[in-house]
Amino acid sequence: MGSARILAVDDERDTCEALAEMLSTWGHKVEIAFDGHDALRKAGEFRPDVVLSDLAMPETDGLWLLRNLKEELPDCPVVFLTGRGTIDAAVEAIREGAYDFIVKPLDTARLKVCIDRALEKKETLREVQTLRRRLKQIGSSDLIAQSAGMRKVIELVEKVAPSKASVSISGESGTGKEVVARAVHNLSLRRDKPFIAINCASIPHTLIESELFGHERGAFTGADQRRPGVFEMAHGGTLFLDELGEIPLELQAKLLRVLEEGRLRRLGGKVEIEVDVRVLCATNRDLKQEIKNGRFREDLYFRLNVFQIHLPPLRERRDDVPILVQHFVDKFRGDSAKRVSGVHPEAMEVLKNYDWPGNIRELRNAVERAVILCDGELITREHLPPDMAGKAPERHTFRLPFGLSLDAVEREYILGSLQRNGNNKARTAEVLGVSEKTLYNKLNRYAAEARAQQGPVRDGGPLGGQGSDGPLSASSLVAR
Repeated sequence: MGSARILAVDDERDTCEALAEMLSTWGHKVEIAFDGHDALRKAGEFRPDVVLSDLAMPETDGLWLLRNLKEELPDCPVVFLTGRGTIDAAVEAIREGAYDFIVKPLDTARLKVCIDRALEKKETLREVQTLRRRLKQIGSSDLIAQSAGMRKVIELVEKVAPSKASVSISGESGTGKEVVARAVHNLSLRRDKPFIAINCASIPHTLIESELFGHERGAFTGADQRRPGVFEMAHGGTLFLDELGEIPLELQAKLLRVLEEGRLRRLGGKVEIEVDVRVLCATNRDLKQEIKNGRFREDLYFRLNVFQIHLPPLRERRDDVPILVQHFVDKFRGDSAKRVSGVHPEAMEVLKNYDWPGNIRELRNAVERAVILCDGELITREHLPPDMAGKAPERHTFRLPFGLSLDAVEREYILGSLQRNGNNKARTAEVLGVSEKTLYNKLNRYAAEARAQQGPVRDGGPLGGQGSDGPLSASSLVAR
């Protein structure tokens, strides 16, 4: 992570100053305090990104500070430094909202990882708040978008909604065609009247006429009572016909007549009924090709295709993925009483880079699954469906000169991987397929070898650590 503001708190002045010196060498801006009251006052002025505090302090201990900081800076992660005799108190602090604790004497490598992760979490929570603000700005509309392609769709919806024109909505399965149809209805003068949606592909051909226009009692076997069709049900409002291309050719002429005259006759009926319905439609089929093949009436096509709206697939609107993900996280968290609040950056990258053949419907299902599996605050890569989470990472070239020993090759590969992953040891260990402990052991060995070549260096002083940190090198990697 980059530079951050860190408040270091310890009642032992030498320890506090040594901690501040080490944090400064890591590039952070540091403020120090020697008791809880001083820390709380400086936190209000300094607005730290992370607070590092001793847990056992006289008068106002770390828990007192934590409880008061939650009111002043609720999003600021607090990491406690604790002796072995106060681990139970540290666990209690975690229950009350502390981010983590580190046992003294300090392992500077562990401290560095902990700070990086705390900063990473705070940045993620900040992004979550930003996404929620954007969702609030969008308001109650079901159209959640910020990409250029979807902004154009919203503009078209706003323009056509007040009119009486029929609208044809095209796009791949799962792109949200019914959501757009509902938005057109909700922004129209018919908003207070019914919105009825049917999927023509899900209705047997023998029943679709009855579904559309209704039937009288005795019209066919099993028709034991009069039943209105969807046109009657949508009277005064809007009817959305999804998968329009599935309507049988012999029924298309009757549909066209109803659209042109605003009158229908129920199946088996003798009287005509007036209906006032605005029809919106959608299809995955190429209707122009269907017309050429004789499976769709050209006159019906032009009657329904007055105004066209095309929805881009999700893979062409990746800027919308984060805000859609947050929308679904908030929805499913409320449904399941989970405390998950957002998505870890690494998991979000997986979601943004996935091709989404099932579009928003697939994204919705993936987030719902992740919320169910997640027991913490952030959805991680392991909570995503296996075919997403297991996707191979981008490959990069790794070149070495001939003549190196296997140990030297391993060393260069590990250090190169660490640098490529932004010096994040947890992520590097995951990429290399080893435990963090194994990675730390190897980096400790590299650092010891480097120190042996360079001669003695100043030890960590009152922190009980492994020395101060400097530029990225074998001798400094332990502390980074």
